[in-house]
Amino acid sequence: MLGVLNKEEIEDLLTNGSLGRIGCSSKRTTYIVPVNYVYDGKAVIAHSVEGSKIFMMRENPNVCFEVEEIVNNQNWKSVIAWGTYHEITDEHERYEAMKLFVNRIMKLKVSTTAHPPELSEERLNQRSNSVRAVIYRIILHEKTGRFEQESQASPITN
Repeated sequence: MLGVLNKEEIEDLLTNGSLGRIGCSSKRTTYIVPVNYVYDGKAVIAHSVEGSKIFMMRENPNVCFEVEEIVNNQNWKSVIAWGTYHEITDEHERYEAMKLFVNRIMKLKVSTTAHPPELSEERLNQRSNSVRAVIYRIILHEKTGRFEQESQASPITN
């Protein structure tokens, strides 16, 4: 059975997901890329180093975001949302956004020995040989969701 997710189901899938896909386009090129994210109820928050998706989203901030939950080909949910890309440049906001990631990682911890990195403002702003992260949000203004659920056939009785 195919169906449409209601608003609550859409919000649940966005909130409980951690891996989604961003679709962006610029100069007649379309790019779709997976990203780890957190959802704060209004926006998808993610981070990256500068590269194709960041350059494209800076040029054209209108993007699409997709998240899914797949059990198998007959049992899945998917949300597609449209939004606007905004870089987070204020140091306090950057810190708060990364704190959301650390809290999310702690909930997804896979073993007792897997620990998220220590988060401090100094560490977040450390500039070593690595490139400074671009932290951004995609403010969502339209969302839609679909699902497929395998129908449960009634057992045949004699």
